[in-house]
Amino acid sequence: MAAGGADQRGNNAATTTFVVPAVALSLGKPMPRVGFGTATATLGQAEGRAGVTEAILRALDAGYRHFDTAAVYNTEASLGDAVVEAVRAGTVASRDDLYVTSKLWITDAHPGRVLPALHRTLQNLQMSYVDLFLIHHPVSMRAPADDEAEGAGPAVVVKKDLVAMDMEGVWEEMEECHRRGLARAIGVSNFSCKKLEHLLSVAKIPPAVNQVEVNPYCRQEKVRNFCRANGIQLCGYSAMGASGTAWANNSVMDSPVLKQIAHARGKTVAQVGLRAG
Repeated sequence: MAAGGADQRGNNAATTTFVVPAVALSLGKPMPRVGFGTATATLGQAEGRAGVTEAILRALDAGYRHFDTAAVYNTEASLGDAVVEAVRAGTVASRDDLYVTSKLWITDAHPGRVLPALHRTLQNLQMSYVDLFLIHHPVSMRAPADDEAEGAGPAVVVKKDLVAMDMEGVWEEMEECHRRGLARAIGVSNFSCKKLEHLLSVAKIPPAVNQVEVNPYCRQEKVRNFCRANGIQLCGYSAMGASGTAWANNSVMDSPVLKQIAHARGKTVAQVGLRAG
């Protein structure tokens, strides 16, 4: 995970700040079009809390104001620490100057577990609300017996423990999170058109966002068109293919076509991939 634009922190840091345009959503305040993701290849384990916090502080110095985390990433507490320090240092005036997204993990995607899960997220973040709260996947997983009371459960997905999500029951609690002001906007992640159709048929408050993988090798044209037609903002992740992670591959960064274009245009493969995605 890298922010770029800052060689060191402090008064003498060499920084390059930028202003990111925002897109209006059906709920909450406009969402900056570029965000800093905090999922790591080891889901926050190897880097440690302090290491992730430092990376986020560098991102704040560089000008990022949209930060994406999740219960399963183990980076919520690091993000909370970074925001507290950034406000104290005057990098940002207040938490309200930021856009913070977090996600409901599949072991908590059950009626009765959504609100407690968001309260834990807010405690980790040291915040009173998130700007966007997403259902991480359109599936649920049985929580381990020793995790019935609290905790997001393991990051490892156990296929035999996967169950169909009670979409109506879970979404009702997502709507309640919004009504209570704990989540200024609510949405979903990794939802197909079929799953979105089902959700829209039961939702009183439609999802504001669907976050999915988008890059030159995962164009998501069908989902793009569906979201556009139904007033749902598409939010892309793994724009460079999440090279080096267990859940993705190196198809973008190792693409001969993208390398050829990058060489011809005097750009990096990452720049070409972002433009093409």
